[in-house]
Amino acid sequence: MWIPTEHEKYGVVLASFRGTVQHGLPLEIGDTVQILEKCEGWYRGFILKNPNVKGIFPCSYIHLKNAVVKNKGQFETVIPVEDSVITEMTSTLREWGTMWKQLYVKNEGDLFHRLWHVMNEILDLRRQVLVGHLTHDRMKDVKQHITARLDWGNEQLCLDLVPRREFSMVDPDEISVTELYRLMEHRHRKKETATPASTHHLSVQVKSLMSANLGEELEVFFHIYDGRENRPLSERFFVRLNKNGLPKWPEKTERQSTLFVDLGSSDLRKDVYIVVHIIRIGRMGAGEKKNLCSVQYRRPFGCAVVSIADLLTADSKDDHLLKVYACNTEIEWYQIHENIIKKANSRYNLSGSNTGLAVALQLLHGDIDQLRREYMGLFTRGVCITKKLGFSDIIMPGEMRNDLYMTLEKGEFEKGGKSVARNVEITVYVLDADGQILKGYVAAGSGEPGADEYHSLVLYHNNSPRWAEQIKLPIPVDMFRGSHVRFEFRHCSTKDKGEKKLFGYSFVPLMQEDGRTLPDGTHELIIHKCEENTSLADCLRYLKLPYSKANLPTNSLTLKGNKESFWITSFLCSTKLTQNGDMLDLLKWRAHPERINDSLSKLKEIDGSEIVKFLQDTLDTLFGILDESSQRYSLKVFDSLVHIINLLQDSKFQHFKPVMDTYIESHFAGALSYRDLIKVLKWYVDRIVEAEHQDHIQQVLKASDYIFKYIIQSRRLFSLATGGQNEEEFRACILELFMSIRFFLSQESKGISPVTQTQAVFLRTFPAIYSELLKFFTVRDVAGFVRETLASLPTVIQADSPLEAVKLQCISKTVESQLYINPESRCILLPVVLRVLHTCLQEQRDLVMCARIFTSMLSLIKKEDNGTVEPAVSEEVELIVESLLEVLLRTILEISNRPQPAGPAMRLQFQDVTGEFVACLLALLRHMSDKHYQKLLQAFSSKDDLRDFLLHVFTVFRILIRPEMFPKDWTVMRLVTNNVIITTVLYLSDALRKNFLNDNFDYKVWDSYFYLSVIFINQPCLQLESFSPSKRKKILEKYGDMRVMMGCEIFSMWQNLGEHKLNFIPAMIGPFLEVTLVPQPDLRNVMIPIFHDMMDWEQRRSGNFKQVEAKLIDKLDSLMSEGKGDETYRELFNSIIPLFGPYPSLLKKIERETWRESGISLIATVTRLMERLLDYRDCMKLGEVDGKKIGCTVSLLNFYKTELNKEEMYIRYIHKLYDLHLKAQNYTEASYTLLLYDELLEWSDRPLREFLNYPMQSEWQRKEYLHLTIIQNFDRGKCWENGIILCRELADQYESYYDYRNLSKMRMMEASLYDKIMDQQRLEPEFFRVGFYGKKFPFFLRNKEFVCRGHDYERLEAFQQRMLNEFPHAIAMQHVNQPDQTIYQADAQYLQIYAVTPIPESQDVLQRDGVPDNIKSFYKFNHIWKFRYDRPFHKGTKDKENEFKSLWVERTTLTLVQSLPGISRWFEVEKRELVEVSPLENAIEVIENKNLQLRTLITQCQNRQMQNINPLTMCLNGVIDAAVNGGLARYQEAFFVKDYIMNHPEDGDKIGRLRELMFEQAHILEYGLAVHEKYVPQDMRPLHKKLVDQFHLMKSSLGIQEFPAYVRASPVPFTNGSPRTYRNSVPSIISPDAGRGVARRSYPAVNRYSSSSLSSQASNEVSNITGQSESSDEVFNMQPSPSTSSLSSNHSASPNVTSSAPSSARGSPQMAEKHKHSRENACLSPRERPVSAIFSNPLEPAQRAPSHQIGDTTLPRSDPNLSAPDKVSSVKNARSQSPGPMSRSPQKTAMPPFTPSPTECQSTSLVSNSPVLSGSYSSGISSLSRCSVSEASGTELPAGDHLPHPLPPPAPLPNSISSGSDEPIRRENKTPPPYSVYERNNPRRPVPLPHSLSIPPQTDPPALPPKPHQIRTGSMKLDGTTDPRVPRPRPLPRKVSQL
Repeated sequence: MWIPTEHEKYGVVLASFRGTVQHGLPLEIGDTVQILEKCEGWYRGFILKNPNVKGIFPCSYIHLKNAVVKNKGQFETVIPVEDSVITEMTSTLREWGTMWKQLYVKNEGDLFHRLWHVMNEILDLRRQVLVGHLTHDRMKDVKQHITARLDWGNEQLCLDLVPRREFSMVDPDEISVTELYRLMEHRHRKKETATPASTHHLSVQVKSLMSANLGEELEVFFHIYDGRENRPLSERFFVRLNKNGLPKWPEKTERQSTLFVDLGSSDLRKDVYIVVHIIRIGRMGAGEKKNLCSVQYRRPFGCAVVSIADLLTADSKDDHLLKVYACNTEIEWYQIHENIIKKANSRYNLSGSNTGLAVALQLLHGDIDQLRREYMGLFTRGVCITKKLGFSDIIMPGEMRNDLYMTLEKGEFEKGGKSVARNVEITVYVLDADGQILKGYVAAGSGEPGADEYHSLVLYHNNSPRWAEQIKLPIPVDMFRGSHVRFEFRHCSTKDKGEKKLFGYSFVPLMQEDGRTLPDGTHELIIHKCEENTSLADCLRYLKLPYSKANLPTNSLTLKGNKESFWITSFLCSTKLTQNGDMLDLLKWRAHPERINDSLSKLKEIDGSEIVKFLQDTLDTLFGILDESSQRYSLKVFDSLVHIINLLQDSKFQHFKPVMDTYIESHFAGALSYRDLIKVLKWYVDRIVEAEHQDHIQQVLKASDYIFKYIIQSRRLFSLATGGQNEEEFRACILELFMSIRFFLSQESKGISPVTQTQAVFLRTFPAIYSELLKFFTVRDVAGFVRETLASLPTVIQADSPLEAVKLQCISKTVESQLYINPESRCILLPVVLRVLHTCLQEQRDLVMCARIFTSMLSLIKKEDNGTVEPAVSEEVELIVESLLEVLLRTILEISNRPQPAGPAMRLQFQDVTGEFVACLLALLRHMSDKHYQKLLQAFSSKDDLRDFLLHVFTVFRILIRPEMFPKDWTVMRLVTNNVIITTVLYLSDALRKNFLNDNFDYKVWDSYFYLSVIFINQPCLQLESFSPSKRKKILEKYGDMRVMMGCEIFSMWQNLGEHKLNFIPAMIGPFLEVTLVPQPDLRNVMIPIFHDMMDWEQRRSGNFKQVEAKLIDKLDSLMSEGKGDETYRELFNSIIPLFGPYPSLLKKIERETWRESGISLIATVTRLMERLLDYRDCMKLGEVDGKKIGCTVSLLNFYKTELNKEEMYIRYIHKLYDLHLKAQNYTEASYTLLLYDELLEWSDRPLREFLNYPMQSEWQRKEYLHLTIIQNFDRGKCWENGIILCRELADQYESYYDYRNLSKMRMMEASLYDKIMDQQRLEPEFFRVGFYGKKFPFFLRNKEFVCRGHDYERLEAFQQRMLNEFPHAIAMQHVNQPDQTIYQADAQYLQIYAVTPIPESQDVLQRDGVPDNIKSFYKFNHIWKFRYDRPFHKGTKDKENEFKSLWVERTTLTLVQSLPGISRWFEVEKRELVEVSPLENAIEVIENKNLQLRTLITQCQNRQMQNINPLTMCLNGVIDAAVNGGLARYQEAFFVKDYIMNHPEDGDKIGRLRELMFEQAHILEYGLAVHEKYVPQDMRPLHKKLVDQFHLMKSSLGIQEFPAYVRASPVPFTNGSPRTYRNSVPSIISPDAGRGVARRSYPAVNRYSSSSLSSQASNEVSNITGQSESSDEVFNMQPSPSTSSLSSNHSASPNVTSSAPSSARGSPQMAEKHKHSRENACLSPRERPVSAIFSNPLEPAQRAPSHQIGDTTLPRSDPNLSAPDKVSSVKNARSQSPGPMSRSPQKTAMPPFTPSPTECQSTSLVSNSPVLSGSYSSGISSLSRCSVSEASGTELPAGDHLPHPLPPPAPLPNSISSGSDEPIRRENKTPPPYSVYERNNPRRPVPLPHSLSIPPQTDPPALPPKPHQIRTGSMKLDGTTDPRVPRPRPLPRKVSQL
């Protein structure tokens, strides 16, 4: 039976449990579980991280832990009873764990590894804490270390700052808000600005000395040297090196590394150096040969110097290599370091080119204990401490030090009978009073243990040597008396024996007889002669002699005349000994009572460090004197006491205050002193008002806190001794003293008088007295003293008086004192404090202090544990609210709106003040209960006051919500703030409802309320979705979802508004919409109905809700672009629709229906906009610019234009798209995009406002700027033809304004563009069809197909890879078939990609002879609407012998919504058409393409356009070899056999056409071989011969003996050297363009509807365009169209299809292996496919433009005087006369063709309706082509009206408008692309329409026959009744209002 557990509530999993039993709960090791029930060795419960899944698990797997249960029962929570630091570590490590893995994913390797180390470190420390074997101090250190690491990790991972007190996390509900703020501020400040350490330490580790000339041991001495004062700052650090320059004892690290401790901040400057002296131990001369003697000397080697300031900048871990210098002469050795510092180069040089000392130097900061914690490794491995000379900046009590430093300065010696100077060595000994040598007390420096003696340097042959060697004598204090130091002088001989001979000695005693030690400074010692060591054995003999020349007796002339002297400098650093006689006199006052007065007077002159050394003794002395002779010395003793007390205020000695406190508590014994102290103090206070000099009195008052301590302690001692006698007398004395104090405080004085300053001094120390007074007086008494004392201050204080600030400081300290903490005294002091605070806040002064006082006051107000508030506390809160709430609100408003100060320190203070006041406000509001709110609101006398108060509160709350209010990681503080705000708002909303509704409605208050609510909900810190699960859970447990609470409050308040709702429509739509975008379902469900309500009220008011709609859409855009909203939101928005019918009674039925429809329509629009905006937002989050972003922006831009007609939005997105293109370097697309805006503007002077990045300017100026920018981008995109059009338009504008300077520039620019067309290379882009299938694609791509223009050099594989990179989750489809519905509906992404071939729009230019390829290339790949893709397949049974019989081609033609290139690199496919091409038609196309390729190559070869002849050779070889080996023969077998002709009688024409093409090919080959022979190089002659032989074989296989008549007809068979055939002789497949009725607007306009005057031949075309067939439906539906010539219809074959298979080179996704061979037989490369034959359509005579044939009377000519019907009939006649076999187009029967002669065809190209002018205006390249009906006639034709044939300019022909040109336009339902430039309008002078590049008509008709006019549908209109030349008003493009 399962029993609920009582104590077993919480445990940790010890081993993983799979949970395989029924109801088993799988557990992982380390999981924490909460246990609910128990049964026979099993528990039932859940894992804490997933409380929803409950199950059973064995008891043995769980380690139970103590825990506390809250809310027992169903919703109980279990909190483990463990150290809060461990709890925090556990939760933090779990949170870090998930984030740590993400760091790896994001490739943030550095942080990943650092965090890993820290996590391991924390785990290790956690184990130590859990084991619990640590000492209290060590535990403290470990916890400190843990919290430091946790804070570091949180900061690195951008997690929240954790408020802590003594390493434990603080619950914000359990402490005051002000206290929480202080904790956060303290932690933030600690994190932000680490307080600069006042003490610094230098770590030095010696590595080695590198030098070529070593071989002797070395001694290295380091010390820190002050270059400014030329003195050492530290003692020396001494390291011995062996003969190799390495440390002598490498295993003892403390002997080679040191810490120079206690450097002050002032020591870290440029002129403080580390000086290194290096001494060698060895022979006298460095280069001497080894002599027999083993005597070694200390000799100079070198010196190195480095500035400490360099270490501050250098990397601390780097080793430093110090250059070692040697002095030029040994005399200079003592000052070599100074010379190096001064750079006196003449006095030193490098001791060797490669001599250097390698040392590790590092500056460390902080006190030594801190270093021991932080650099444990440094101290554990051993490091010696090198002390500073003298005490550090701060002297600590208890510090024991007794070091005497001696520096051997110099000596003066006589020659001593020698011819040369001596080599002097000094030996130093320390001897005690008995003459025994003190062992181990002579130290050359730290690092080496002390020795018994010290040997100085030896300077060679120098009688005046200067050593400057410092030694340390650490002699114990008790040995000082009687000890002395002896210096022995020896001459070191350099002879063979090398003996050291004694010749004299000096000595100096360490302590004088009166107890003073040897004074600091330089001493000149007497050198006593002595040559025997034995004479020094008895020290008593020489100690009686004088030792210093300064204290020689006057009669000692012999010694005075002695020229030999020795100088030393001594310096004592001792905490126990003194050199000061005055100090000793004072301490021994009883011995000399007569000197007491002097001694007390001289106390002030004694150095402070001497006084603090003997602090207790000095105080005992003072109070001893006072007790014994109080009458005589009381004033002097008092002054001395004051001096000592004030001495301890100094930062250097402040650590001695505890020493004095201890003295007062434990050692002070002056039981009677209180009377004298009170008397003298009162005497001083009474003199204040009259005294002229206040300085001394101020010193007395400064010390008053300690004086009171002495008074009270003395009185206590007296009471204890006497049993409390004279109590009243003491009280009376104190009261009198306070009367005097109050009197002097009440003195008023103008300005800053001495009395005022004295008052300020007293107020500063006054709060320190409270605690002493409380020892004798009750709390109420002391509070009374304080109240009356503060009240006695002058009421009116000058503004500039320092007294006001000091008064506040005094109050601040009062509030922080023990006195104020007591509730009894608080009720007395609170009114005083509130009064002062109110005044200061009212006047906005001393805000920092006010904030501090307020914070302290509020931190004392606490609720009881059970949540109740004591009545006294409640009254206190009431008092504060009444007095300060309003003024506090006003203050926060003022300081928030004030500009922030400039300086960083001031700004920091400014932020602190704001933060502290905010914390105070929050604390106060949190303490307020219902009762307080009621009283507060009732206290307002008028509605206006209440209104102002509410407005203040709401405004302040808005300020508190600002992100900059608190640092970004202060989430804890923000949540507390929000909790307080929502609680307060709930109280105040009642007041709002009661007082400001109905008749008293106040818009401003309500608006402020709603605005606050919206901002509140939208705060980042409340968006729980963005937090980690654990953080979200914590917040929800503590505060719930505050957004939902506020949302419900908004809804409730909105419902209360009634008809006043109209005031908030549409103003509140935006804010409320922002709230609904928060992804919180409950909040949305609450808020969405408000929109319905708004629509309803707006509908009632104005009959529609256009306002609501407009505002909604604008706001949606701005919010979505900020990244708000999600998919579910769109669905939720749709859910408004069902809400539209709940008010049948309110509206009539029809209104309801109307309202419902428009409502649904609005929602649909908003939803569609949302789809696009969401896609846009998601795309913009991605990193690089890619097609997805551009496509998405295009989709949105078009939506704003077409569906919403939002002009400003439209223009904004134009510019966003433009920026994206520029970033992606899509310059052509960028130009087209900017054209969209350009076309909205006109050439007018209308002023435009400042918009986006455009300044305020006229419309003309902006349009000019746009033109220039677009031209520049067209130039960068190599789209120069388009740039030329804009250049012309600008030039015309400049010309109309006579701005010839700019006109000239524009013409030059235009010329440069023409040059670029001819001179620069343009890459031909590839085009790819991409299908996006599946629901996972963004809305604008989903289940759509696009054609994309590839990048330069991008082929199919690269494009496919790019698309897969953009859509990493997409699956590439491996076939080209259309997918089925399962793919469309799949929850996945499928990409289908294959290459497609463009079908050029402008065939005219491409078919024209003599047009350079540079120009043609533009027309091949620009303004392309159609693309095609061919897929071969076999129909019926496949003949294995000859597969051509059944090889069909499925041709897919794709039509786009806009032409490429355009505003995007890809456009959607609008229409796809499928045509099947029969095997015969396929064969015709293949041969036509090959013929065209051959012609092109032959022409290029003849014109010397080819670098070499190889391409022609390969092509000839391919054709001839294939033909011989079965290429053409296969076609003969397939289509020329009787069976095929019998079975396919309808293909007769086509078979004839195929035969002709074969003959034509043979003819071309023959000519090609002739050309080849002419140019072929010698080494390829054999191949040529082989080709000729094979060609004859081929001819015979085709059965050609000689060519047919129509092939032979031309005596000169090739125009321009290329063979020509005449395509009009045989009908062709009709071009898809033939049925095209309306032009798409493309830029520049390529007109597809002009009549082409090209004759049927296009054989000389050197283009790479290939033929194309059209579906039968297309042909059937053809209507007569004057703008399309069936004679000039071009058909380009798909580059990805061959006779048998699509080209893999073009990138068709797949191709059957069995088709590949035939591709080699007859396939052409994609760029080399010829134009197919051109067919006429006998059913459509009106469509045909006549060919003009010179010299052939049987054919019609283009006579300008002929009417259209005449021309048509003449064509018919020509047809009927022309011989030749009948042939058929693929689907229809055709009339017999006519065959003109070659010469006629040649002339056709010259005289016919000029090809230069037909079809298109050739992008503005030829000026002859600039002829336009629109300008010639001044009339424009709208879509649907066509000219049946060309209109001659001279005279209008009314009858020419009658030939059935009213056909329905096939593309008129298309939205014209918005980026055309053809409807430009110049208000000043007519500007030619750029689309036609027309020029004004001439008065005389041109010499050539009239040119066919290019008709642009939509730009021109003619009807039967109107003169075509009469100008008509043109519809202006839509204008942009003021943009």
